[in-house]
Formats: sequence, structure tokens, C-alpha cells
Amino acid sequence: MDRSINDTLKEMIVERLFLNVSPDEIADDANLLETLGIDSVQIFELVVGCEEAFEISFDEGDFDITAFQTVNSIAEVVAGKLKAKGQS
Repeated sequence: MDRSINDTLKEMIVERLFLNVSPDEIADDANLLETLGIDSVQIFELVVGCEEAFEISFDEGDFDITAFQTVNSIAEVVAGKLKAKGQS
């Protein structure tokens, strides 16, 4: 997985959700809902953050809670969106 996407995601998670942890403390494969107590409203904030940070957009059909459980799973979605954007 692209480290820069993961690093950007971790920084965004901490900043947008006002978490009292450093981005380095968030493991790529940790369940964010369980380890950081992120809820559905905060997931929506992460979606908006991804759209802004990576200049991508999410369709209604893209919203699957499992895609937003870990930094790695979010990074996969973002990478896929970036790849699709590059092809269009």
C-alpha cells in the first residue's frame, strides 16, 4: 500500500476528528471503530476529508462500513478512486 496515502489518511483522521493521538500511533490495520471509538458520523467526516484531500468523490453506492474500518482499507478505496480518476 502506498505509504503516502496511509500517512495522509492518518494525519487527516487525527486532525478532522480532533483525536488526542499522534498519527504514528494509528496502526495501518487497526480497526478504527474499535481502537479509536470512531462512529458513523465521524466516518462521514472521513469521507468528506478524503474527497477534499485526494480530490476524489464518493457515490452513494461506495458507502460500505467495512471499507472505512482500517487505514489500509480506506487507502485501498482511495487508491482505487485515484486510479479510476486517472483513467477517465
